[in-house]
Amino acid sequence: MPKPVNRKLQMTIEYALVMIGSFIVAISFNLFLLANQIASGGVSGISILVEQLTGIQPAFTQWGFNIPLFVIGTILLGRRFGFKVLLSSIVLPLFVYLTRDWPAPTDNPLLASIYGGMGIGLGLGIVYRGRGSTGGLDLVAQIVHRFTGLSYPLSVAMLDGIVILSAGILLSPEKALYALIGLFVTSKMIDAVQVGFGFSKVAFIISAQTEPLTEAILHELDRGLTKWDGQGGFTKEGRTVLMVVVGQTEVSKLKAIVKRVDPTAFVIISNTNEVLGEGFKLHGS
Repeated sequence: MPKPVNRKLQMTIEYALVMIGSFIVAISFNLFLLANQIASGGVSGISILVEQLTGIQPAFTQWGFNIPLFVIGTILLGRRFGFKVLLSSIVLPLFVYLTRDWPAPTDNPLLASIYGGMGIGLGLGIVYRGRGSTGGLDLVAQIVHRFTGLSYPLSVAMLDGIVILSAGILLSPEKALYALIGLFVTSKMIDAVQVGFGFSKVAFIISAQTEPLTEAILHELDRGLTKWDGQGGFTKEGRTVLMVVVGQTEVSKLKAIVKRVDPTAFVIISNTNEVLGEGFKLHGS
């Protein structure tokens, strides 16, 4: 069994991830989104709108929202956010302020929305891997969820939608469309950082030749499997369902084994984003 990670080392790594992720979010915001007035949701999007209307530096707007929201969230929802949320709420605007004069690499809004979305998603994914959060409208979404019964994802979507709609009114409809692209890319990039770019496959096999298939998968494919007791919906007969997880490169070999052992077998193969366990990834890695 792997040795348990030292708690102090684990905490150090998590705080480092929050800091690194916050820095990546800040430079992506400045170089791509702010430079091209793409307000793709969240407090960062609000700060872009405020700058366009008043000239106030985005970092000050973000501090003005993040810190009070953290206090309100702690009062209404309890002390479950932790120091890492407060840390990111402070250092993220600080990084935005310190990198405010870095030159933008592009003035093409489409490229800016794509690359900005990728950078923001990468940074946020790293922050989440450090078990942190950048606060802001995420805390508002939790409050809305808590006191209205709306689901958390719907609350986030509504708040981001309000920001993007405001961008469409205050800036231009075109800017709002670019903001939607940036928000979409951000969400996909967060998923990629959280669960990885690779996809494993999970196969469910219904066959009358379960024992020969089991032997072939165990010894030829060198993969473990699980047997489930099932029942035919029409015949009501008992059946054994084999579940096996394989890498992408092993799918063809699995299909060849099934076809050879039982050509009449019923097989379902689908993507699975993350697999933890022996032969794949260690738990907590």
